[in-house]
Amino acid sequence: MLRSMTGFGRAEKTAGDKTFLVDIKSLNGKQFELQLKLPAFLKPFEFDIRKLLSEHLNRGSIDCTISLKETGNTKPVSINIELAKAYYKPLAELSASLNLDPSHILSTLVKLPEVITPTGETLTDEEWVEFEKVIRAAIDDLNLHRNDEGKVLEKDLLLRIKNIRVQQEEVIKLEPLRQQRIREGLEKLMEEKVGKDNYDKNRLEQELIYYIEKIDISEEQVRLRNHCEYFTSILNEPGDTGKGKKLSFVLQEIGREINTTGAKAYDSTIQKCVVLMKDELEKAKEQVLNVL
Repeated sequence: MLRSMTGFGRAEKTAGDKTFLVDIKSLNGKQFELQLKLPAFLKPFEFDIRKLLSEHLNRGSIDCTISLKETGNTKPVSINIELAKAYYKPLAELSASLNLDPSHILSTLVKLPEVITPTGETLTDEEWVEFEKVIRAAIDDLNLHRNDEGKVLEKDLLLRIKNIRVQQEEVIKLEPLRQQRIREGLEKLMEEKVGKDNYDKNRLEQELIYYIEKIDISEEQVRLRNHCEYFTSILNEPGDTGKGKKLSFVLQEIGREINTTGAKAYDSTIQKCVVLMKDELEKAKEQVLNVL
């Protein structure tokens, strides 16, 4: 089973006079990259929050927004007057330059970051325990979305590998005909250039054997089949994380064998199969970028 890197999770929980709200969005990324937005009073817990997200989300570009609502017996708030003054001057200048009504500046000021904040400096130990539950619930919700996306990815990747194998089987069927055409083409060329009875047929046979061995693609087909089987076995391994990079490496090896087949083919019908395999390979590579 696969797990995608993309998804969205949300959790909300009320504890006492506070309502915690956590939103987490995840996109694909090479490493774990976190954009964390949280209220100032949660800054002492930032390291713990980052560690929790890193341990359970593994990899991807993560955008986490944490907010808190005061409920019930709402605690007084504090107004950062100096910060409000700092905001006011450029807003007033902008309002004047645009000939706007300055009476709405106050309503704008109170919505700006950190102008109005709860007087509580941080969470109590009991509140942190409840808050941690909210983060874990949001992570679980995100991973459920990731699992659903992973099922779609797995189905598509299996189809891509199946299509590559179908084209490979066609190449294997065409290989004997290709060798025969090469042989007949060289014999015809010799007859046209030097005459039917003016060349050593035994020597030509030796050269043909050497040439055909040089462009033989049987080894590439064996390796390609093995790589495809290994790719499928990774998909079937237990667990749903840590497979994205392995699958990407295997696809690189599959691509190497397909390219070598095309380089050695010297046959238009086989080249068509190679083009179709490359098309399926590129689609698989795009999908693997989303696999965790």
